[in-house]
Amino acid sequence: MAKFNNVNVVKNANIYYDGKVTSRTIEMEDGSIKSLGIMLEGDYTFNTQDKEIMEIYSGDFEVKLPGSDKFISMTTPCSFAVEANSAFDIKIKSVTDYCCSYIK
Repeated sequence: MAKFNNVNVVKNANIYYDGKVTSRTIEMEDGSIKSLGIMLEGDYTFNTQDKEIMEIYSGDFEVKLPGSDKFISMTTPCSFAVEANSAFDIKIKSVTDYCCSYIK
């Protein structure tokens, strides 16, 4: 889906890692939540409260998923899932465009 219809956008930005990761919260018509954002070059760890599905549209990165001790490279566009109450590490090598869906 290249476009979201009938959504609410939270005006305040989510800003992490000194502004190197930013996103906006999108409230879908069915009540589900997504965030649309950009990650700049750097190494980051993200903790999850809910299950997350990360869709990466562009950029160059490696990710280390829960239960793994190795980073893997993925070719964009791509996606990966991370279970609730866990964490993942990501190494961003170039500006990366993403959408994160939170699954309750």
